[in-house]
Amino acid sequence: MSQFNDRERAFETKYARDEEMQFRIIARRNRLLGEWAARLMGLSDTETEGYAKDVVRADFEEAGDEDVIRKVLGDVTAAGVECDEATIREALGHKLVEARRQIIEASN
Repeated sequence: MSQFNDRERAFETKYARDEEMQFRIIARRNRLLGEWAARLMGLSDTETEGYAKDVVRADFEEAGDEDVIRKVLGDVTAAGVECDEATIREALGHKLVEARRQIIEASN
């Protein structure tokens, strides 16, 4: 029975680690997307940092990516930048790959 408990604990630990890693990757992806959008809008370095944090916080509004996409699309459009949802979704995908690479490199 002890072997079963040890194995169960190992699976739980791995699950928790994987979930934490996924959370960090998504948060990094959102920050990178915020920096990308800030460059499109022509924000200063200080404004870019604040805006990227706002994009990360926007992800806590609801499950999924829709809240982040809605925020960035609204902000970019309000700034007078020609951009559509498909462009933001494409950037989101690219930033996910970049975020995963950065997190994995930082872990090693």
